[in-house]
Amino acid sequence: MVQVELQRQRGGWFLRYFIDRPGGVTLDDCQAASRQLGIELDVEDLIPGRYTLEVSSPGLDRPLNTEEDFRRFAGKLVIIHTYEPIYQRRHFVGRLRSLEAGIVTIEDAGGGRWAIPRSIISKARLEVEL
Repeated sequence: MVQVELQRQRGGWFLRYFIDRPGGVTLDDCQAASRQLGIELDVEDLIPGRYTLEVSSPGLDRPLNTEEDFRRFAGKLVIIHTYEPIYQRRHFVGRLRSLEAGIVTIEDAGGGRWAIPRSIISKARLEVEL
C-alpha cells in the first residue's frame, strides 16, 4: 500500500487505495487487491454505509511519501511543496539528487541546488517527463 484516500460523497464514501511493488503494478494485481480488500472491509464493517472502492497504481506522477520513495526515485524530476517558506519559496521543481540525514536535495534546471528538510515537505511527487 502506498496511499489511502477516503472521501465523503453523495450517497456514501469513496475509498481510493494505491498499491505498488518493484517492477510495477498490473491490472491483475489491482483486481486481486480489490477483491481481498473488499472482503475485509465488508467483514469488519470498517466503513459505515455504502462505499465505492478503487484500487490502482500510484501513476506516473506518484507521490513520494517514505524515505524509500525518495531514495528509489533519485535522479527523477520532482515537484515539492513545503509547509513553510524556505529560500523565500514554498514550491520547488527539480531533479531529485539525494535524501541524507533528513535533507532532500534537488537540482533545478539552471543547476541550482536546494536542500529541503523532509520535515517541512507537505507534498512531494514525481513530475511526468515526456
